[in-house]
Amino acid sequence: QVQLVESGGGLVQVGDSLRLSCTASGRNIFAYTMAWFRQAPGKERVFVARIGWSTGSTYYSDSVKDRFTISVANAKNTVYLEMNSLKPEDTAVYYCAAGFWAINEYPYWGQGTQVTVSS
Repeated sequence: QVQLVESGGGLVQVGDSLRLSCTASGRNIFAYTMAWFRQAPGKERVFVARIGWSTGSTYYSDSVKDRFTISVANAKNTVYLEMNSLKPEDTAVYYCAAGFWAINEYPYWGQGTQVTVSS
């Protein structure tokens, strides 16, 4: 079992920056790919970014590429999502997930953190 706890959400203005954190605990956490997803009001949850603990290899959705950066701090068992140049369409609940990118399955999820970008 893996437990994930997100933090760092909040209300910001257009163009602001925000950093989300996800702290992982449990068994074999470094065996998983870590990812961020988001769910806007009335919409399905969608992929944002992913990273491997040991490789540091990253992948982003087109909508956030060049604005968001995913990173890990292995010593802290923490994954970060640095979000810059925020837009109103970035407003969503952001979820941290642990799983297997190759088969696109993420069995473990955090509780989510709200990000609201006000214009």
